[in-house]
Amino acid sequence: MKINIFKTLPFLLFFAFLVACSTKKDTFLARNSHALSTKYNILYNGKVGLDKGVQTLKSNDDDDFWQLLPPEKMQIVEDFTATTKPINADFELAETKATKAIQKHSMNIGGREKNSQIDEAYLMLGKARYYDQRFVPALDAFNYILYKYPNSSKIYEAKIWREKTNMRLGNDALVIKNISKLLEEHQVKKQVFADANALLAASFLNLEEKDSAVAKIKKAIAFTKINQERARYRFVLGQLYQELGYKDSAVAAYQQVINMNRKAERKFVIQAHAKKAELFDYQIGDTISFVKTFNKLMQDRENRPYKDLIFHQMAVYHDKQNNWETAMDLYNASLKTNSKDSYLVASNYRNLGNMYFRNAKYPSAAKYYDSTLVKLNKKTREFGKIQKIRSNLDEVILYEALAKRNDSILNVVAMNPADRIVYYEKYITTLQKKEELKRLLDEKNKAIQENSARNNAPSSIDPVSTQDPIRPNRKSTLTPPTMASVNSQAAASTFYFYNFTTVAFGKLEFKKTWGDRVLNGNWRLSSGNINAAVADSLTADKNGTAKESASIIVAEQYTTDYYLKQLPTKQVERDSIHKERNFAYYQLGIIYKEKFKENDLAIAKLEYLLKNNPEEKLILPAMYNLYKLYQISDTNKAEAMKNRIATQYSDSRYAQIINNTNPSAISAIDSPESVYNKWYKLFQQEQFVLVLENSDALIAQFSGEEIGSKFELLKAAVIGKLKGVTAYKNALQVVADNYPNSEEGKNALLILNDQIPFLEKMEFVTTDSNNWKILYQVGARDAKNTKALEEKIKLFLASENLQKMYYSYDIYTDKENFITIHGIQSKGYAADIALVLNENIKYKISDAAIVVSGENYKVIQIKKNLETYLASKKQ
Repeated sequence: MKINIFKTLPFLLFFAFLVACSTKKDTFLARNSHALSTKYNILYNGKVGLDKGVQTLKSNDDDDFWQLLPPEKMQIVEDFTATTKPINADFELAETKATKAIQKHSMNIGGREKNSQIDEAYLMLGKARYYDQRFVPALDAFNYILYKYPNSSKIYEAKIWREKTNMRLGNDALVIKNISKLLEEHQVKKQVFADANALLAASFLNLEEKDSAVAKIKKAIAFTKINQERARYRFVLGQLYQELGYKDSAVAAYQQVINMNRKAERKFVIQAHAKKAELFDYQIGDTISFVKTFNKLMQDRENRPYKDLIFHQMAVYHDKQNNWETAMDLYNASLKTNSKDSYLVASNYRNLGNMYFRNAKYPSAAKYYDSTLVKLNKKTREFGKIQKIRSNLDEVILYEALAKRNDSILNVVAMNPADRIVYYEKYITTLQKKEELKRLLDEKNKAIQENSARNNAPSSIDPVSTQDPIRPNRKSTLTPPTMASVNSQAAASTFYFYNFTTVAFGKLEFKKTWGDRVLNGNWRLSSGNINAAVADSLTADKNGTAKESASIIVAEQYTTDYYLKQLPTKQVERDSIHKERNFAYYQLGIIYKEKFKENDLAIAKLEYLLKNNPEEKLILPAMYNLYKLYQISDTNKAEAMKNRIATQYSDSRYAQIINNTNPSAISAIDSPESVYNKWYKLFQQEQFVLVLENSDALIAQFSGEEIGSKFELLKAAVIGKLKGVTAYKNALQVVADNYPNSEEGKNALLILNDQIPFLEKMEFVTTDSNNWKILYQVGARDAKNTKALEEKIKLFLASENLQKMYYSYDIYTDKENFITIHGIQSKGYAADIALVLNENIKYKISDAAIVVSGENYKVIQIKKNLETYLASKKQ
C-alpha cells in the first residue's frame, strides 16, 4: 500500500508547532523557539522604544552647568511617588513589551527558567521603570533577576542597575558598600567597571565626600568606551577640582574636554571654555591668547547656539579690565540672544547693575537688580544677597536725590539775583530745545503713521507714484514712506523734508498750534508773535471768544519768575533745607561704609558733610566713621582724626573707644547693641518711666548710627504705654518720617496703617459682661501708700479664700497707676467687694474704688481716658 506523506506533513508540522509553542514542555525546540521569538520580536521592539526614550531624555538640554553636574545625565524632575503608572510613552512601550515577553514566553519549569531571554526582559523592565523615575517598581525588577537568575550573563549589569536605583532612593551608603564588594570579588567588563565607578562617584558626591568622588570618576574616565560619557566625566572632574581649590588641575580637566573637539557634545566644549575663563588670572594671564580664543569662538558659525555664553564671558573679561563700554555692549549682546539659561541672564543683569552702581548711577542699577531677582531662584543665597543690596539701594536713591536737590537749591540761593536769572534762562533754553525736539519727533511719527495708513489703503489709482518702465515694481522717491521704509537705513525717502506730504502736514499742524509767526529769534516767547496770534485767533472766532488763544499762551515754566518764586526766602526754610541735606550726606556715608563697603564713596560723603556746618549731633559720629575709614586707606589721616576727636570730644564714648590701646578689650556693655538690649529689657520689665526719661539722651548718643532707629521706636512704644494711642500715633509718625527705609521705619508705618485705626475706633461699651475689675488709683511715685494698699488686698483675698480672684499692679501713666483686682464675673459682685473693702474694719480701704468691665478697662488703658469714663458714669 502506498502512503502519501504530503497529506500527513501539514499535520506533523502543525503538531510540531503546538509542541514548540508550549511553555510547559522542556524541549530543545520549545526553548529555542520561545527564546528566538522573545529576542527578535518582542524585546527588539521594546529596546527600540527604550533607546528612543533614553535618547530623548539625554537630548533635553537641561544640564545646569552653573552647578556641579551629576555623573549620570538623567535629572529628577519631580518628587518620587510610588505610582506604577508610566509617564513617558517610549518607556511605557518598553515596559509593555518586557511584560508581554515575561507573561507569554516565560518557561518556568521545575523552579527554573528555561527561556534564556527572560532575564533580559526583566532587565529591560527595570530600566524602563528607572528612566521613568518609578524607582521602587524598578528595584523589584532588578532584585528579581538577582534572586531568580543568579547565573545570568547580565547579573553584574543587573547589580549595577539595582545600586543605581538605590542611589536614587537615597541609600548611598548601601550603594558604596555593595558596589565596592562587587568590584573586589568579581572581574567585570571594562564598561561595567566604568559604570560602577561612575555610580560610586555619584554616591560619594551625595555624601559630600568629594575627594573620594575624584578618585572614582578618574577610573570611570579611563575605562568607559563611550565618548559622550568620557566628556561628561572629565567636565565633572574639572568642576570637582575647581570646588576643591585645585585650579591648575581643573584647567587641565577642562582642556581635556576641549581637546576632544567633535568627539564630545558641542555644549561641553563651549562650557569647558567658559569654565576655563572663570579660572583665568586677569592680572598675569595671557590676555592676548584669551581674546584670540574667544574671538575665534564668536566667529565660528557652529557656536551660534552658544553665543549667549560666549558674549557673557567676553563681557566679564572686559569688565575685569575696566573696559566698561565694551563690557556693557557684550552683556547686552548676550541678553539679546534670548538665552534660555535663566542664571546666565540673571548674571548679565547683575553685572550690569554692578557696573551702574560703581558709576553711582543708582536708579539704573536698581532696575537691573530688579531684573536679576526675577531670573534668580528665590531659595538661593545669591537671591537674598541681591535682594538686600536692592533694598539698600532704595535708601541710596532717596538720599542721593535729596542731597542733589537740596544742594541745587542752596547753590542757587547763594547766587546774586542777576546770576539766578542767567542760570534759569539757560535752563529754560535747554528745556525748550528738549520740548521742541520731542514735539517735532511726535509730529513726524504721526505723519509717518498717517501716510503709512494712506499708502496701505486700497486704491485703483496712485496719483503720486510713477512706475519705472525698466523696473516697474520700483516706486517713486516722492512716495510717502511706509513703516518698512522708515525702518530701512538704506531708504533715501525717510528724511522728513524730502517728503512733500509730510512737510505739508507739518506746516498745517504748526499753523494750527502756533498761528502765524514772524520769522525772528526766540519766536516762542516773542510778545509780538503772541499778540498777533491772539488777534488772529480772536478775529477768526465767530463767537468772539478767546478759546483758541489758550493754546498759544507761553507756558509758565518757560519764565524765570516761575522758578524764582519757588526759592525759599525765609532763613528758617533755608536752615531746614541745609539740615535735611546734611542728614542725607551722613546717611549716605554710613550706607556706603556699612552696607556696600564702598569706602571711597563713604569718605567723600562724610568729608563733604563736615565742610558744610552740620548739626552738632552729626559731627562726632561722622568724625568717628571717617577715623575708621582712614584706618583702611590713609593711616596719617586716621591719626589726625583720632587726635581731633580726643581733643575736641575727650569725654565722649567715641574718644574712650579710640584711646583704648586694645579695642577688643572694650567691655561689650559699651556697644550699641548691648546698650539697646539693656534698655529693651527694662521696657519688658515695665520700667516705662525710667526708659522714657533716658530715651532722648540715648537717641542723641547714637544719633546717625543704624541702631538709632531702634531707640526711636522703643521711645514710641513707651509713649504709647504711658500717654495713650494719640501720642503713640504721633511718635510712630516721627519714626516713619525720619527712618523711612529702615526696618523700624517700615514697622512704624505698618502699625500706623493697620493697628492705629483699629485702636482709635475703640469706644466704651454698655453691654453686659462676665469680666469685671476693681481699680484703685495710686501715685506712680507713692511707694508707701501703694504697699499699704497691696497688703490690705492680699489680706482680703487670703481671708475670704477667693481662689479665682487675684490682683495686679498696672501701669497707667507716668504719674498714676492702678492696683487692679481681677477674676470677678458680675458688676454687682464687684460692687459688693468694693463695699466690704471700704467698710470692713479689717481692711478699711478709704481710696475710691472704680468698678469697670474688662472691655472698658482695655479702652481706658489704650486711650488713657479714665476721666471720660468716670464722667459718663456720673451722667
